[in-house]
Amino acid sequence: MAGAIASRMSFSSLKRKQPKTFTVRIVTMDAEMEFNCEMKWKGKDLFDLVCRTLGLRETWFFGLQYTIKDTVAWLKMDKKVLDHDVSKEEPVTFHFLAKFYPENAEEELVQEITQHLFFLQVKKQILDEKIYCPPEASVLLASYAVQAKYGDYDPSVHKRGFLAQEELLPKRVINLYQMTPEMWEERITAWYAEHRGRARDEAEMEYLKIAQDLEMYGVNYFAIRNKKGTELLLGVDALGLHIYDPENRLTPKISFPWNEIRNISYSDKEFTIKPLDKKIDVFKFNSSKLRVNKLILQLCIGNHDLFMRRRKADSLEVQQMKAQAREEKARKQMERQRLAREKQMREEAERTRDELERRLLQMKEEATMANEALMRSEETADLLAEKAQITEEEAKLLAQKAAEAEQEMQRIKATAIRTEEEKRLMEQKVLEAEVLALKMAEESERRAKEADQLKQDLQEAREAERRAKQKLLEIATKPTYPPMNPIPAPLPPDIPSFNLIGDSLSFDFKDTDMKRLSMEIEKEKVEYMEKSKHLQEQLNELKTEIEALKLKERETALDILHNENSDRGGGSSKHNTIKKLTLQSAKSRVAFFEEL
Repeated sequence: MAGAIASRMSFSSLKRKQPKTFTVRIVTMDAEMEFNCEMKWKGKDLFDLVCRTLGLRETWFFGLQYTIKDTVAWLKMDKKVLDHDVSKEEPVTFHFLAKFYPENAEEELVQEITQHLFFLQVKKQILDEKIYCPPEASVLLASYAVQAKYGDYDPSVHKRGFLAQEELLPKRVINLYQMTPEMWEERITAWYAEHRGRARDEAEMEYLKIAQDLEMYGVNYFAIRNKKGTELLLGVDALGLHIYDPENRLTPKISFPWNEIRNISYSDKEFTIKPLDKKIDVFKFNSSKLRVNKLILQLCIGNHDLFMRRRKADSLEVQQMKAQAREEKARKQMERQRLAREKQMREEAERTRDELERRLLQMKEEATMANEALMRSEETADLLAEKAQITEEEAKLLAQKAAEAEQEMQRIKATAIRTEEEKRLMEQKVLEAEVLALKMAEESERRAKEADQLKQDLQEAREAERRAKQKLLEIATKPTYPPMNPIPAPLPPDIPSFNLIGDSLSFDFKDTDMKRLSMEIEKEKVEYMEKSKHLQEQLNELKTEIEALKLKERETALDILHNENSDRGGGSSKHNTIKKLTLQSAKSRVAFFEEL
């Protein structure tokens, strides 16, 4: 009895010790995951679990997003998950997204997983038209997205219509032109074919390098009012705070970089910005909701921290990550070069094989033709020999008849009757016999000449037959495969071709390796500048080409603004535009903001 009671007590105590859990669904840009979380978990516990699951180390760019009454919010790291204003229905859903954007994607995004998540998020924002993208740039970005998904262009595989089910262009761009899906696909494919040799991560990075210069890239917009009550838009991004006209989200009116801002705070709906220069008065604005103020402050603090962090030496962790990324990039590059060499050697072997097969087929055709010529020569020779024999026999027969006629003439002369009549008749017969003998002699001579000609033709036919046999013999004895440098045979498709030279490949880079890598990087920079120039020319060509198909009445306000900026020569980069806006003193910019 006592044992049973002790057993029940230990079971109930064990049951009490088991922590209560709830289910969380995490939605990334390309997957969904579910976790069982403890009730006491804070935001950081869940966030760290997601990052570990994804293998993500550049955690400072990302956050867990949810929605409160149509307002975006981010999970706080130091607050319990369930203490947030989230739905209590399980599974509780959060979206794992980039919260902060880099100034320069190529320099700052180290891990391939980080680049991939940014690529997917920016691509979706462009397709959903949350980031404005000009039509010609949309086509270029689409070509890099296709390269990232499908790899190198292969006409035998990527046939017409292979992009029919892909969402590659914003609907605004498609509706703006009188162009069929086939016409768009043709232009995307033309650029796609030029990206040959780029791996997925390289194509995605090229996409981000182009996208990061779009005016609305990485900007979070909020409706605000200044002291005068003027409705404006506040833009928060990696470079600072920007003030926009509500009708123009492309070009800010004024900007305040993070290094000019000392303090940011809010009270209720009023936001206060203190410039670094204490001589300059603070400037204030009002937002629509208290919850929005909290979000603005979070984004300001995070972007400011990253802004200052970029301008300091990299931490040990980042240095290690970059070193590993460089080694991994070098390894992948060497692997791609090895595979490219093998592919080239395989293609050369296949070309050589095809050439040999073509030559063998040609030699077989020549042998067949020689055989046919030989057979025709033999048949001609047989016919000529037979005809010569017949002619010779006819000539002999005519000669015999001529001799008989001569004998008959002699006999008739010897036995001629003496009478005049008989003499006359005899003379007539002699004359006829002489004429006949003469004709026979001429015919005999003609037949003899014909026999000689036939003998000559027979001799020539036999000579032609001898030459045909000689050519056939040469073809038969000619080597099928000419001597050549040994080329590795193509690897069978069912055997992986990933064996490296030797048993293993070491990546202990020496000084010579690093110098060579540095030279390659410099070479890539020069090539990139040339490609950029070529690319701009291509963009201009495409813009000119499709301009005639544009439906002007379907242009959006942003299309018109972008065209006006381009006409004014505003085609400079986003960073340059903001630099121009900060040329004036901070004091004059604050005064301008308050007078808007």
